[in-house]
Amino acid sequence: QGQLVESGGGSVTAGVSLKLSCTAPQEIFTQNCMAWFRQVPGEEREGLAATFTGTEWKHVPDNKKDRFTISRDNFNAILYLAMDSLNPDDTAMYYCAARGLDSGASCHSTFLRGDFAYWGQGTQVTVSS
Repeated sequence: QGQLVESGGGSVTAGVSLKLSCTAPQEIFTQNCMAWFRQVPGEEREGLAATFTGTEWKHVPDNKKDRFTISRDNFNAILYLAMDSLNPDDTAMYYCAARGLDSGASCHSTFLRGDFAYWGQGTQVTVSS
């Protein structure tokens, strides 16, 4: 932990958009499988999106597809999460994660388990109505 650094969170009003960023050392960024999660204190961690660089595979759960978009800048080693139409239920700490894997299928399985080797410290998003 500590090698992934999230940013872009803040306190916003409902309806706005935010784009979170996650920077990492290149040796971690080339880990191939990277993802975004969020967690509210006292609740289980929730997977939001994942991406695998080898095939540009991306996955966003069905209940998030209309508002969440994952992307990455491989040259600058930055992972992004764009979130639209934020509402108070989106209030949480948002984390990025990374793990070295060999396929999009492996990345998907890892994402579902939340079994990543590297985690950031998180960036807080607070949405008021």
